[in-house]
Amino acid sequence: MKVSDILTWENTKLVAGDDTCEKIVSGGYNSDLLSDVMGHASEGMAWITIQTHKNVVAIASLKDLACVVISGNNKPSQELIEAANEEGIPVITTSLSAFEFGGRLYQALSS
Repeated sequence: MKVSDILTWENTKLVAGDDTCEKIVSGGYNSDLLSDVMGHASEGMAWITIQTHKNVVAIASLKDLACVVISGNNKPSQELIEAANEEGIPVITTSLSAFEFGGRLYQALSS
């Protein structure tokens, strides 16, 4: 599945990284602790979080994640959006909770 496939789901909106939506999503990782993501997320994963500051982009870039999904109607900071566009990291917002989005992602990747 590609990041662009996620964008066809209801309740999703791309807010950064327009040029990089063809990245392949290999799995998902749900955490709000940057150190946890740094230690356990794998390349190609979609990171589901409520964090909205620009340090999220640094971790996503370091781990070569497919995208960042900001759940629960949280809005990313302008600094995060700018950094994501510079680094080529797709950032998606959703009104779904992290639990709901993760379940949907799991189902999509399992079919």
